Amino acid sequence: MGTNEFLNRLKSGEPIRAGSQTHKFMHKAAQDALRVTAKLNGQYHTPGEIRALMSELTGKPVDEGFGLFPPFYTDCGKNINLGKNVFINSGCRFQDQGGITIGDGALIGHLVVLATLNHGIAPGQRRDMMGGPIVIGKNVWIGANVTVLPGVAIGENSIIAAGAVVTKDVPANVIAGGVPAKILKPIT
Repeated sequence: MGTNEFLNRLKSGEPIRAGSQTHKFMHKAAQDALRVTAKLNGQYHTPGEIRALMSELTGKPVDEGFGLFPPFYTDCGKNINLGKNVFINSGCRFQDQGGITIGDGALIGHLVVLATLNHGIAPGQRRDMMGGPIVIGKNVWIGANVTVLPGVAIGENSIIAAGAVVTKDVPANVIAGGVPAKILKPIT
């Protein structure tokens, strides 16, 4: 199995069965991500070096306006899609097998968790995984210590307040916060 076949399998929405070829490839991808993030997090890098490491991690070109303050963690990397002028603050953890798309101009605060996988509920299927993409719109600001769960889309220009747990879609142009996150007010 190659990276493209793996990503297509993840996009299919079918469960990833424990011990399957896809599951084994997922573990290989995690090892590759650990290698690159160890380089990224292990010493100082210029902004250009950070962009090069993120390009290696994602397997895609990274915009000149991209910024990241390490440390940064991911367990795959190949299913992260970054827009232009995205900034990711320190300590973020992306579980990207289900797909993470971050729109132009988005700001991701300290210690944000983007989790795109769930496990099976039945004890006999607990090691199986189901993915759900996270889509973050243009100019979204996600505050510190936010967790976004699988299958969530956050509309453009919205703000997610610090500490929120986002369990369902957030429309454009609102401020949302809380556990679980709820719309607090529109952005005018």
